[in-house]
Amino acid sequence: MAHAAFVFDAYGTLFDVHAAVRKHASKLGPDAQKLSSLWREKQLEYSWVRALMGQYKDFWELTQQGLDTAFALVPSADRSLRDDLLSAYWELDCYPEVPQVLTDLKATGAKIAILSNGSPAMLEAAAKASGLSDLFDEIFSVDDLKTFKTDPQVYEMVTTQFRIYPEEVSFQSSNRWDVAGATAFGFRTVWMNRTGMPDEYLDLAPKAVLADLTGLSALS
Repeated sequence: MAHAAFVFDAYGTLFDVHAAVRKHASKLGPDAQKLSSLWREKQLEYSWVRALMGQYKDFWELTQQGLDTAFALVPSADRSLRDDLLSAYWELDCYPEVPQVLTDLKATGAKIAILSNGSPAMLEAAAKASGLSDLFDEIFSVDDLKTFKTDPQVYEMVTTQFRIYPEEVSFQSSNRWDVAGATAFGFRTVWMNRTGMPDEYLDLAPKAVLADLTGLSALS
């Protein structure tokens, strides 16, 4: 079926979450990749725990907390680079195929949107830095709801704003847990499995699995 909207998770799907550490890897030392992985893990972990507790803090605060924990767990990394890493996170690189894929999908007349845990300021900065701002009809942030994915209310923001049914939305995410949540809500889901991870949540399977976004147009 033709989809009325193509909605994308931001971090790890459109924007490379490891780009900030990669930019400063030579100064961080041999454990730079470990630091980056832990930073991402803790950032997400804190969002899930906060959502379950009903104790919301915006994603930028959790991003800072996650980095602080990563530094504590990787003492070899130079902590003096903290501010540089946080600054770089506001201008993460998008993946190479993203601009053309979004341009092609927008040309079909479908709505193009981001649906992310990121704060509005973070998302607007990332889109601007990658030159993508004009391609999005909406940038949805969980900050409006003061909770995080995979709360069904988050996915409902899309159907409410665009006044469409869930099955009219194609939702793309690199996060398998996010794909599971969107599938449970009723979206057509596409898992961007960029790193060849094994499948999880087998009862909430995506409609398709892609290594990057280039194959998305063919699915629609």
